[in-house]
Amino acid sequence: MKDKKEFYSLLAELDGNPYSEYEQLVGDFDFNRYVIKCTQIDLDSTETENPVFSIRIPQTIAEIPEYLFDSPVRRTAMEDLLLRRLSSNIEAIANYDHNGIARRHIHVATPNQKILPRNALLLTTEYIEVYIQVTLPVQQVIIDGEPVISVDGEMAQHIFFDDLPEIVSNSLLYCNIDTAGADQFVNNMEDSDRLRQHLGASGQVSFIAEGALVARMAGEDLPDYEHLAPVEIDEDLMEEVEVPHSGAVRGLGIPNGLTLILGESSSGRIELMDAISQGIYNHIPGDGREHVVTVADAVNIRSEVGRSIQQVDISAFASELPDGGNPASYSTHSAGSFTSQAASSVEALEAGARVLVFDEHTSSSTFLSADTRVSPLLGESSRNTLAARARQMVDELGISMIVSGSSLVAEFIPIADKILKVEDFRITDITEEAKALDIVPSTVVNDNVNLGSMLSRSRWAMPSSIDPSIGREDLVIQTEDADFLQFGRSLIDLDAISQIASADQTRAIGFVLYYAKLRYMDEGYSIREILDLVDRDLSNEGLNTLARDLRGDLARPRRYEVAATLNRLPAFRVSHITE
Repeated sequence: MKDKKEFYSLLAELDGNPYSEYEQLVGDFDFNRYVIKCTQIDLDSTETENPVFSIRIPQTIAEIPEYLFDSPVRRTAMEDLLLRRLSSNIEAIANYDHNGIARRHIHVATPNQKILPRNALLLTTEYIEVYIQVTLPVQQVIIDGEPVISVDGEMAQHIFFDDLPEIVSNSLLYCNIDTAGADQFVNNMEDSDRLRQHLGASGQVSFIAEGALVARMAGEDLPDYEHLAPVEIDEDLMEEVEVPHSGAVRGLGIPNGLTLILGESSSGRIELMDAISQGIYNHIPGDGREHVVTVADAVNIRSEVGRSIQQVDISAFASELPDGGNPASYSTHSAGSFTSQAASSVEALEAGARVLVFDEHTSSSTFLSADTRVSPLLGESSRNTLAARARQMVDELGISMIVSGSSLVAEFIPIADKILKVEDFRITDITEEAKALDIVPSTVVNDNVNLGSMLSRSRWAMPSSIDPSIGREDLVIQTEDADFLQFGRSLIDLDAISQIASADQTRAIGFVLYYAKLRYMDEGYSIREILDLVDRDLSNEGLNTLARDLRGDLARPRRYEVAATLNRLPAFRVSHITE
């Protein structure tokens, strides 16, 4: 292993040489307080992905107390905190090139309000290891009258010997960390995890803490402090849950079964439903949703006009379709509002979802319900709405549903177990009052469907349809944000998959699909079995098992978003279906 003096001298020697000479940085270099390692530098072009460097700091230097990461939950929280600090300190240091332009040369995964398991930083009792990308600086020199891109050794020395040591010291050494802040960050996540455990033990699917800030700034995941509206909960709905660090947390528990939430779109209902959907993740202190938690297997289902569908059994919701498709094995390149939401519901259940969340704001009106006063005038229908099927789904499949709205959800009132009202972010129980209304429930039409046997059917993916290659490149998986994934020649629109938390999750989903193809799709496993196997592998081996090259830009996705992405891959095909 070479030392940092050799690294410094090497950069001086490389100054002005062709860019390809950067390849000499591949190897291990001891910087006394940490070791820098690079395994590969792509020399094809300076425009390709930045090389990844790992930095390993021994705990004899970092000195992170073991009590801060002595359980999987606390470890994830502390890794997240260290990564946030690293990202923040990198952002604070803007390098200026020879033209006086600020450029960010060091890059690392940047967490948002949600705390996710990531592969950018690993915390153990022996060391901290972090993966960063470095934009190796270049300069243009004239050789034989022609401009040539060459190594900027002086700037590289500044990056590796001035910026990087400062960033590492300020971010990852415990002596420079606010100890009270670290304790609060880790304890907050442990409290949230305890609340989620309480849900399973008490027969509930979600918990909304009194005073939670569920309003978000437009288009962002940040609290809307300008329009501060803490959630208020009627006293008769209130319960207390003991958590390890915050003591008794007061709030509302939403029970298993079918819960209906009524409220106008401006009442706080939409924000509350979004908080419930995002409660599958833990949130950082100060987010406002720290104690809004939902069971991990809840899936938000939205209408999605134009999505593709491959051999999904939506016969529970339609016996005939206008396009002539077979409801028992429906395929289309461009689904309508009704068929897209019906297919998404069945796909989520196929992936193992135990709680389905619907809001009329993002739902198909024809899928959600039908006006039972008008239905007799329209004659016999070939469609069953969610309102007609919901009670049967909850009772026979043992799942739960949370449905919300104002003008399209009346038919859920007679069949709901609990009915809540939201007005100016205040939640009240109106079950008794609503049940007194004379509302005729929707009924199933043309029913010859056994829900249990329908969901016992297994789809098998055609491996050749999962192709991430383009031309000579056998693996092209790229994303700029959480809403779109380029997978080979396919561009997958994920805008309606609202529970994808970050672009790093989207990227990881792409690698999961490729990993599943190589490892399991040729082995005779159904989609449900593949999701089980991938979950096992990620739990046992970590995210790094997905990629063949060193990288630090992956966040663990849930199986439900993996399945949703696969189902929306335009090239995806089902080879066959078994009962």
